[in-house]
Amino acid sequence: MKTPLIWNAMTILIIVNLTNTSWAWHDRTHIAIAQAAGYRHAYNAAGADMAKIKAGTIEQQNHHFNNEAATPVTAQSVLNQVARYNDPGDEEGHLYGAIIGSLREYERATSEKKYAQYHVAFAVHYIGDLSQPLHNTPYDEYNRAHHLKNDGIVEEEVLDNIEVIQKHMYVINMRPDHFDEDLAAEIARIANLSRVLGLRLKAENREMTREEAYTQLGHSASLLKAVLRSLPNYSE
Repeated sequence: MKTPLIWNAMTILIIVNLTNTSWAWHDRTHIAIAQAAGYRHAYNAAGADMAKIKAGTIEQQNHHFNNEAATPVTAQSVLNQVARYNDPGDEEGHLYGAIIGSLREYERATSEKKYAQYHVAFAVHYIGDLSQPLHNTPYDEYNRAHHLKNDGIVEEEVLDNIEVIQKHMYVINMRPDHFDEDLAAEIARIANLSRVLGLRLKAENREMTREEAYTQLGHSASLLKAVLRSLPNYSE
Protein backbone atom coordinates (compact mmCIF):
# COMPACT_ATOMS: atom_id res chain seq x y z
CA MET A 1 0.00 0.00 0.00
CA LYS A 2 1.38 3.39 -0.96
CA THR A 3 1.68 6.00 1.77
CA PRO A 4 -0.69 8.90 1.03
CA LEU A 5 1.07 12.14 0.14
CA ILE A 6 -0.90 13.98 2.82
CA TRP A 7 0.53 11.63 5.48
CA ASN A 8 4.06 12.35 4.26
CA ALA A 9 3.41 16.07 4.47
CA MET A 10 1.96 15.80 7.95
CA THR A 11 4.94 13.74 9.11
CA ILE A 12 7.35 16.37 7.82
CA LEU A 13 5.43 19.13 9.57
CA ILE A 14 5.47 17.22 12.87
CA ILE A 15 9.22 16.60 12.63
CA VAL A 16 9.92 20.24 11.79
CA ASN A 17 7.75 21.41 14.67
CA LEU A 18 9.46 19.09 17.15
CA THR A 19 12.93 20.21 16.12
CA ASN A 20 12.06 23.86 16.51
CA THR A 21 10.05 23.70 19.71
CA SER A 22 11.34 24.53 23.17
CA TRP A 23 9.23 22.51 25.53
CA ALA A 24 8.61 23.36 29.15
CA TRP A 25 8.00 21.57 32.42
CA HIS A 26 5.42 18.91 31.59
CA ASP A 27 1.74 19.31 32.47
CA ARG A 28 1.71 17.81 35.97
CA THR A 29 4.70 19.91 36.95
CA HIS A 30 3.03 23.12 35.80
CA ILE A 31 -0.16 22.18 37.66
CA ALA A 32 1.86 21.37 40.78
CA ILE A 33 3.49 24.81 40.74
CA ALA A 34 0.05 26.39 40.50
CA GLN A 35 -1.33 24.26 43.33
CA ALA A 36 1.65 25.03 45.57
CA ALA A 37 1.02 28.74 45.03
CA GLY A 38 -2.68 28.43 45.81
CA TYR A 39 -3.96 29.19 42.31
CA ARG A 40 -7.60 28.12 42.28
CA HIS A 41 -7.62 27.44 38.54
CA ALA A 42 -4.55 25.20 38.57
CA TYR A 43 -6.12 22.94 35.95
CA ASN A 44 -5.49 25.75 33.43
CA ALA A 45 -1.74 25.87 34.13
CA ALA A 46 -0.81 23.65 31.19
CA GLY A 47 -3.05 25.48 28.73
CA ALA A 48 -0.32 27.62 27.17
CA ASP A 49 1.50 24.52 25.95
CA MET A 50 -1.73 23.22 24.45
CA ALA A 51 -2.13 26.54 22.61
CA LYS A 52 1.18 25.98 20.81
CA ILE A 53 -0.40 23.17 18.80
CA LYS A 54 -2.68 25.60 16.97
CA ALA A 55 -1.09 28.99 17.60
CA GLY A 56 2.37 27.84 16.51
CA THR A 57 5.13 30.42 16.73
CA ILE A 58 2.70 33.10 17.90
CA GLU A 59 2.61 31.27 21.22
CA GLN A 60 5.85 29.31 21.06
CA GLN A 61 8.17 32.30 21.44
CA ASN A 62 6.48 33.28 24.73
CA HIS A 63 7.99 30.28 26.51
CA HIS A 64 11.74 30.83 26.41
CA PHE A 65 14.60 33.28 26.04
CA ASN A 66 17.60 32.05 24.06
CA ASN A 67 20.21 34.15 25.83
CA GLU A 68 22.84 33.90 23.08
CA ALA A 69 24.71 36.90 24.46
CA ALA A 70 25.15 35.09 27.80
CA THR A 71 24.44 38.31 29.68
CA PRO A 72 22.74 38.72 33.05
CA VAL A 73 19.05 39.59 32.86
CA THR A 74 18.04 42.98 34.27
CA ALA A 75 14.67 44.46 35.17
CA GLN A 76 15.02 46.80 32.21
CA SER A 77 15.73 43.97 29.77
CA VAL A 78 12.61 42.23 31.08
CA LEU A 79 10.52 45.34 30.44
CA ASN A 80 12.07 45.71 26.99
CA GLN A 81 10.64 42.32 26.05
CA VAL A 82 7.02 43.21 26.84
CA ALA A 83 6.38 44.76 23.41
CA ARG A 84 7.45 41.46 21.80
CA TYR A 85 4.68 39.46 23.52
CA ASN A 86 2.99 37.18 20.95
CA ASP A 87 5.50 38.21 18.26
CA PRO A 88 6.04 35.09 16.10
CA GLY A 89 9.06 36.63 14.37
CA ASP A 90 11.11 36.97 17.55
CA GLU A 91 13.25 33.84 17.26
CA GLU A 92 15.20 34.78 20.39
CA GLY A 93 12.05 34.40 22.48
CA HIS A 94 10.63 36.72 25.11
CA LEU A 95 9.53 34.63 28.10
CA TYR A 96 10.20 37.43 30.58
CA GLY A 97 8.16 40.02 28.72
CA ALA A 98 5.39 37.48 28.17
CA ILE A 99 4.77 37.26 31.91
CA ILE A 100 4.14 40.99 32.18
CA GLY A 101 2.42 41.16 28.79
CA SER A 102 -0.13 38.50 29.70
CA LEU A 103 -0.89 40.23 33.00
CA ARG A 104 -1.41 43.52 31.18
CA GLU A 105 -3.83 41.70 28.88
CA TYR A 106 -5.65 40.50 31.97
CA GLU A 107 -5.98 44.07 33.23
CA ARG A 108 -7.14 45.29 29.81
CA ALA A 109 -9.79 42.57 29.50
CA THR A 110 -10.94 43.23 33.07
CA SER A 111 -11.35 46.94 32.36
CA GLU A 112 -13.43 46.06 29.29
CA LYS A 113 -15.69 43.83 31.42
CA LYS A 114 -14.55 40.72 29.59
CA TYR A 115 -13.73 37.29 31.01
CA ALA A 116 -10.05 37.75 31.82
CA GLN A 117 -9.10 34.56 33.66
CA TYR A 118 -7.36 32.90 30.72
CA HIS A 119 -4.79 35.70 30.57
CA VAL A 120 -3.83 34.90 34.16
CA ALA A 121 -3.60 31.21 33.20
CA PHE A 122 -1.08 32.10 30.50
CA ALA A 123 0.95 34.10 33.04
CA VAL A 124 0.83 31.15 35.44
CA HIS A 125 2.36 28.95 32.77
CA TYR A 126 5.07 31.43 31.83
CA ILE A 127 6.01 31.93 35.49
CA GLY A 128 6.43 28.16 35.65
CA ASP A 129 8.66 28.18 32.57
CA LEU A 130 10.82 30.85 34.20
CA SER A 131 12.40 28.36 36.60
CA GLN A 132 13.23 25.75 33.94
CA PRO A 133 16.98 26.36 33.50
CA LEU A 134 17.08 25.41 29.83
CA HIS A 135 14.44 28.03 28.98
CA ASN A 136 16.97 30.66 29.99
CA THR A 137 19.97 29.49 27.96
CA PRO A 138 20.69 29.15 24.22
CA TYR A 139 18.87 26.33 22.46
CA ASP A 140 22.17 24.72 21.45
CA GLU A 141 23.26 21.11 20.99
CA TYR A 142 23.35 20.44 24.73
CA ASN A 143 19.95 22.06 25.27
CA ARG A 144 18.30 20.08 22.49
CA ALA A 145 19.76 16.81 23.75
CA HIS A 146 18.80 17.33 27.40
CA HIS A 147 15.69 19.52 27.29
CA LEU A 148 12.97 16.90 27.27
CA LYS A 149 14.47 14.88 30.11
CA ASN A 150 14.91 17.97 32.30
CA ASP A 151 11.30 19.00 31.61
CA GLY A 152 10.10 15.74 33.11
CA ILE A 153 12.60 15.30 35.91
CA VAL A 154 9.88 15.12 38.63
CA GLU A 155 6.81 14.81 36.41
CA GLU A 156 5.65 11.38 37.59
CA GLU A 157 5.80 12.21 41.30
CA VAL A 158 5.24 15.94 41.56
CA LEU A 159 1.50 16.02 42.21
CA ASP A 160 2.10 13.83 45.25
CA ASN A 161 4.81 16.18 46.48
CA ILE A 162 3.21 19.63 46.53
CA GLU A 163 4.54 20.11 50.06
CA VAL A 164 8.09 19.59 48.78
CA ILE A 165 7.65 22.57 46.46
CA GLN A 166 6.14 24.56 49.31
CA LYS A 167 9.18 23.83 51.50
CA HIS A 168 11.25 25.65 48.90
CA MET A 169 8.92 28.67 48.75
CA TYR A 170 9.61 32.05 50.30
CA VAL A 171 7.88 35.42 50.60
CA ILE A 172 8.10 37.91 47.75
CA ASN A 173 6.61 41.36 48.26
CA MET A 174 5.64 43.71 45.46
CA ARG A 175 4.39 47.25 45.86
CA PRO A 176 0.92 47.84 44.35
CA ASP A 177 1.98 51.22 42.97
CA HIS A 178 5.18 49.76 41.47
CA PHE A 179 3.82 46.39 40.37
CA ASP A 180 5.45 46.12 36.92
CA GLU A 181 8.74 47.50 38.21
CA ASP A 182 8.95 45.07 41.13
CA LEU A 183 7.70 42.16 39.03
CA ALA A 184 10.37 42.83 36.40
CA ALA A 185 13.04 42.81 39.11
CA GLU A 186 11.79 39.47 40.49
CA ILE A 187 11.58 37.94 37.01
CA ALA A 188 15.19 39.03 36.37
CA ARG A 189 16.34 37.57 39.68
CA ILE A 190 14.80 34.14 39.04
CA ALA A 191 15.88 34.20 35.39
CA ASN A 192 19.48 34.70 36.46
CA LEU A 193 19.30 31.91 39.05
CA SER A 194 17.86 29.62 36.38
CA ARG A 195 20.39 30.70 33.75
CA VAL A 196 23.33 30.03 36.07
CA LEU A 197 21.98 26.55 36.85
CA GLY A 198 21.45 25.88 33.15
CA LEU A 199 25.05 26.81 32.37
CA ARG A 200 26.26 24.59 35.22
CA LEU A 201 24.26 21.65 33.87
CA LYS A 202 25.82 22.18 30.46
CA ALA A 203 29.34 22.46 31.87
CA GLU A 204 28.85 19.23 33.82
CA ASN A 205 26.93 17.58 30.96
CA ARG A 206 24.14 16.31 33.19
CA GLU A 207 20.46 16.62 34.09
CA MET A 208 19.00 18.40 37.09
CA THR A 209 18.81 16.48 40.33
CA ARG A 210 15.44 16.14 42.02
CA GLU A 211 16.56 18.59 44.71
CA GLU A 212 17.58 21.15 42.09
CA ALA A 213 14.27 20.69 40.30
CA TYR A 214 12.19 21.23 43.43
CA THR A 215 14.27 24.29 44.34
CA GLN A 216 13.53 25.72 40.90
CA LEU A 217 9.82 24.95 41.21
CA GLY A 218 9.88 26.78 44.55
CA HIS A 219 11.09 29.93 42.81
CA SER A 220 8.20 29.83 40.34
CA ALA A 221 5.61 29.03 43.00
CA SER A 222 6.88 31.86 45.22
CA LEU A 223 6.64 34.39 42.42
CA LEU A 224 3.23 33.13 41.33
CA LYS A 225 1.86 33.44 44.86
CA ALA A 226 3.15 37.00 45.09
CA VAL A 227 1.64 37.89 41.70
CA LEU A 228 -1.77 36.49 42.60
CA ARG A 229 -1.70 38.39 45.89
CA SER A 230 -0.59 41.66 44.28
CA LEU A 231 -2.32 41.61 40.92
CA PRO A 232 -4.64 44.62 40.66
CA ASN A 233 -8.35 43.77 40.62
CA TYR A 234 -7.69 40.05 41.05
CA SER A 235 -10.14 38.44 43.44
CA GLU A 236 -10.53 34.81 42.32
